[in-house]
Amino acid sequence: MSAIDDFDLKILTLLQANGRLTNQDLSELVGLSASQCSRRRIALEQAGLILGYHARLAPQAMNTQMVAMMDVRLVGHTLAQSSAFEAFVQGETAIIDTYKTTGDADYSLKVAVADLNELNALMGRLTNNGSTSHIKTAVVLQRIKEAGIAGS
Repeated sequence: MSAIDDFDLKILTLLQANGRLTNQDLSELVGLSASQCSRRRIALEQAGLILGYHARLAPQAMNTQMVAMMDVRLVGHTLAQSSAFEAFVQGETAIIDTYKTTGDADYSLKVAVADLNELNALMGRLTNNGSTSHIKTAVVLQRIKEAGIAGS
């Protein structure tokens, strides 16, 4: 795909806000025909600029009302320890975002659980996985803005 133009950028911005927009909806908002919007959307998907479409669920829908942010330091920085930690993270459904970071923490995690008991259990699994040396946890009191959208 060649460089994205203003129409592509507008399509990407609109789909980011509402992935359920039809090509007809896009055509009205962008000022192109529905078939042109369809071709552009397909090209953006094939170029890997649209990674997928997702439903944004209310926390109570999945019984994950409690969100916490965790900074994790590893025991060491070998490839084996990093790989083991990353494999552990992949298997934990409560961990919804994981970022390898600079600074005091090696990784920053966003977790969503039902309650403090589940958070405590997750912290125990993190501590006992063999590659974690330190965890710093902050419980989210209010979601102000999440995934680019104002929260409640």
